[in-house]
Amino acid sequence: MYSQMWRAVAVYRIVTLCYAAVLIISNDGHYAHPAAGYLALAVMTAWTAITVIAYSRPAGRTPWLIVADVVVATGLIISTRWIDTASDIAHGGPTIPVIWAASAILACAVAGGPWAGVAAAIPIWIGDLIERQTRPTQSTVDGLVLLLVVGGVGGYVVRLVQRAEAAVDSAARREAALAERERIARGIHDSVLQVLALVSSRGRALGGEAAELGALAAEQEAALRSLVSGDSVEPDAQTGLMDLRGLIEPLADAKITVSCPATAVLLAPPAARALGGAVAAAIDNVRKHAGDSARGWVLLEDDGTAVRVSVRDDGAGFGPGRLAVAAAAGRLGVSHSIVGRLREVGGSAAVTARPGQGTEGDLRVPHR
Repeated sequence: MYSQMWRAVAVYRIVTLCYAAVLIISNDGHYAHPAAGYLALAVMTAWTAITVIAYSRPAGRTPWLIVADVVVATGLIISTRWIDTASDIAHGGPTIPVIWAASAILACAVAGGPWAGVAAAIPIWIGDLIERQTRPTQSTVDGLVLLLVVGGVGGYVVRLVQRAEAAVDSAARREAALAERERIARGIHDSVLQVLALVSSRGRALGGEAAELGALAAEQEAALRSLVSGDSVEPDAQTGLMDLRGLIEPLADAKITVSCPATAVLLAPPAARALGGAVAAAIDNVRKHAGDSARGWVLLEDDGTAVRVSVRDDGAGFGPGRLAVAAAAGRLGVSHSIVGRLREVGGSAAVTARPGQGTEGDLRVPHR
């Protein structure tokens, strides 16, 4: 898009050169020095060729050439004093380059933005005053305003185009990265995580050293699952919020059913990561302690004031006081990975269970 702006400047320069050529050729009989008029036209033609070729490449858009562009345009305006008659100049006749001179202002605006365009308009206007040998009048002030508008608005539009182009490029890169991470996450979920889950389940069933291997496999499964789910979600570029669904939906497998709303559930990144990590820890507890045949269900809800995630299973459950005993013994799985994690972001967690009737965790994080 930025290169197209330079092409637009080139087209404007060529079109206005043709217009200036028509005026010079048609008015040569009224000039004081017609040959000088054709010489000025030759200079304009040569300079147009130089700038069109140079500006077509980023390497050719050097500051010195852009400054020289303004100098040439100003010089051609002043040259009208020696080409046209004093009577035509006094009566407000057009300058030799007419609107071709504005192409230098547009070049500055495209290269440096609105302030560069405004700065380029000043010498062009001063050249017009020198050519007319008069003090600023309402007409010349109007001309200055027009030149400033051309330079300022042109530069502003260019900056808007550049920002839009950068935003589109950033969004495309981000979307491609997310798509690649999701592809990798699906592959990991369908292969590595399933194997780790199987090793964990079989190890606990066999007991002994196999149980230790199963426990290690379960830890690695939980860590890898959390990594995969966390890396596939990034904060929204506009709001800075994260969609919690992207953190929770990847936790589903053959034994765990995850249900999420159809619309985005947005939270600040720290709260979203804390809640997503707590849910992952709760599901890990289901896999470790609920039993091999147990199933789990995860339900994500957003009531407008808080986000709630219910994690329940139909496994073995446990009796009252079990969590307090575990915490006292130094086993901090629930108190640290779930309750403590949510407390840090202003959330809460409640776990209820009965022997033989499964376990249910109610995890909440308020909207800030």
